[in-house]
Amino acid sequence: MKTDLYEQVTNQIVRQLEQGVRPWMVPWNAGHPAGSICRPLRCNGQPYNGINILMLWGTAMERGYAAPIWITYKQAQELGAHVRKGEKGSMVVYANTITRTDTNEQGEDEERNIPFLKSYTVFNVEQIDGLPAHFTAAPALPMEGVARDERSEGFFKTLGADIRIGGNRAFYAPALDYIQMPEFHAFNDAESYYGTLAHECIHWTMHGKRLDRDLGGKRFGDEGYAMEELVAEIGAAFLCADLGLEPEVRDDHAAYIGNWLKVLKTDNRAIFTAASKASQAAQYLHDLGAAA
Repeated sequence: MKTDLYEQVTNQIVRQLEQGVRPWMVPWNAGHPAGSICRPLRCNGQPYNGINILMLWGTAMERGYAAPIWITYKQAQELGAHVRKGEKGSMVVYANTITRTDTNEQGEDEERNIPFLKSYTVFNVEQIDGLPAHFTAAPALPMEGVARDERSEGFFKTLGADIRIGGNRAFYAPALDYIQMPEFHAFNDAESYYGTLAHECIHWTMHGKRLDRDLGGKRFGDEGYAMEELVAEIGAAFLCADLGLEPEVRDDHAAYIGNWLKVLKTDNRAIFTAASKASQAAQYLHDLGAAA
């Protein structure tokens, strides 16, 4: 297992957080026919998942890429295109397992799965010349803002969550299994409302009768609490990207950055876990909506 890859990716995220940049807050003003707000996409249009979303969003912010599509050097060649000389690629990773057979103390053969992490390099389409026109078409016009977003309204209604409206706080109450949300008009804009609701719905997936996610959080500031908040914030960003929404950084979440940094510096696999569980939670909600 290549521990240095975990360290390398974690250090990238830590560096961005220390600079006040949250790599899950994609450069939303980027325009492209694939969608101004979306997850990073592979050559075939399939979205990336987990940690790779954060890594590629972070790179796009650092380098100013508007296009969300990423291609390997070989794929560019197969399309009759070429990566421009001097362009630096971006790392993405994938996890897999190998099966190894060992002899146990009783002299019997035992198979065990050993996880490993590998990396490969991709390039943004803005680094490549000669691609077919649909990869590099002119930016799409930004969408008009609306008071309420019908797509988002429909999505959240299909989840079947107990969402109670009122008060001045947004939270998920695990013991009673409900989400509390202030009135719609209490938010600065519609996207702030839906972004907050997405955050609480990710928390809602932690319940034992859903994903049964227990990261050990008992009180504000401890490692488990920080991890669950990190999962919820990243998961909400994934959902907002899928719904075409621009989330707003909530003021009350600024206090978490120090706790997140402490967790990430202690455990170089924590960000992988958080991104993976955020993807799982977002997919769970999508599956609920599709089944409704």
